[in-house]
Amino acid sequence: MTMEIDLGRAKRARRAYTFDDIAVVPSRRTRNPEDVSTAWTIDAFPFEIPVLGAPMDSVVSPRTAIELGRLGGLGVLDLEGLWTRYDDPEPLLAEIATLPEADATRRMQQLYAEPIKPELVRDRLAEVRAAGVTVAGALTPQRTNDLYETVVAAGVDLFVIRGTTVSAEHVSKVAEPLNLKKFIYDLDVPVIVGGAATYTAALHLMRTGAAGVLVGFGGGAASTTRATLGLHAPMATAVADVAGARRDYLDESGGRYVHVIADGGVGTSGDIVKALAMGADAVMLGVALARATDAPGRGYHWGPEAHHPELPRGRRVEVDRVGPLEQVLYGPAPVADGTANLIGALKKSMATTGYSDLKEFQRVEVVVAPYGH
Repeated sequence: MTMEIDLGRAKRARRAYTFDDIAVVPSRRTRNPEDVSTAWTIDAFPFEIPVLGAPMDSVVSPRTAIELGRLGGLGVLDLEGLWTRYDDPEPLLAEIATLPEADATRRMQQLYAEPIKPELVRDRLAEVRAAGVTVAGALTPQRTNDLYETVVAAGVDLFVIRGTTVSAEHVSKVAEPLNLKKFIYDLDVPVIVGGAATYTAALHLMRTGAAGVLVGFGGGAASTTRATLGLHAPMATAVADVAGARRDYLDESGGRYVHVIADGGVGTSGDIVKALAMGADAVMLGVALARATDAPGRGYHWGPEAHHPELPRGRRVEVDRVGPLEQVLYGPAPVADGTANLIGALKKSMATTGYSDLKEFQRVEVVVAPYGH
C-alpha cells in the first residue's frame, strides 16, 4: 500500500524514491563474481551485458556503436543527430567541445538546424551492420513516420522510438499523431519505446506490442526538464512501477514478456545495480559512457533536448574522462567512484548478494536508505 502525503488541502502526493534513496542488501548466500552472468536477450538478440548506449551524439557514433557491440552491449545511433545531417560531423563535434558556456546552446541550435539526409541514415546504419554487430537506431515520435521506411530498408535489427515522454495515446489538433499500435504491428522489426514513468503509461505502451519500454525522463545528467517543464520521475519508483506493469501485462497477455530498460539517472555502477534490483532488464547509459576517452563528445555530454529550436530542456555538460570504453565497462578502474569497471561492479554486487543471473537479481532485497551516496 502506498502512503500519500498531504501537500495542502487540495493536493495529495505519493512519495517517490531516487536511486540515491535506496540500497540493495546482502542475503545469506554469496558467490564468486566469475560465476555470475550478466547476459540478457531481447526478442531474438542476445547480449553479454545489460547495457544500451543512449542515442546521443556525445555517446554513440557509428564507431562507438560498433565498439559497444563488440564489447557485448548495444549502441543505439541517434538518427536525428549530426551523423545523419553532415557527411563529416567530426569537426562539428570538436567545435561543440570547445564552445564557451554562454554560446553552447545557440550554436548547437544552429548546427542541428541542418536537414536530416535519408541517404546518411542509410549509410550510418550500413556501416554498423557491416561490422557484424546488432544494429539499432532511434527516432523521436515526431520523425518516425517520415523516416522509418529508410531505417527499416537499411536493415536495422532493433528500432527505438525515444522522446522525453512517449504515450500510447498522443492527442494533437495540428498533426496526425503516430499510431504506435498500428505502426508496431505493421513493422517487421522489434520496437523499443519510451520514456514512460508510471504504471498506467507503461501498461498502455506494452499493449501496443513494444518489445521493450524505456523508463524515465527528466533525470539525466544533461537534462533540465525538471527546471523547464517541472517534470521529473524519481527513478527507483519509476522502474518498480513499470516492472509492475510488465508483471501484470505478462498475465493479461498470456505470457508476453516486455523488457524494461532504465533510461536516465543511471550515472554510476551503483545506479546500474539499483536499476536492475528494482526490476529493470537492462539500462540505457548516457553520461556513464560519455566519460570514455574515445566517446564522440570529447569530454562533454549533451542530449537532443539541449538544442531544441524553441524550448531547450538540456545543456552541454563537461564530464570527467575515465579511460577507453572498454575500461569504463570492464576495468581496471583507475577511480573509486563507480564511473569505471561498471560490469565488474555489477558482477561483484550480484555475487555479494548471492544471485547468479539478472532475472534472479531482480528479487534482491532493497531498503530505503535516504542518506545520499
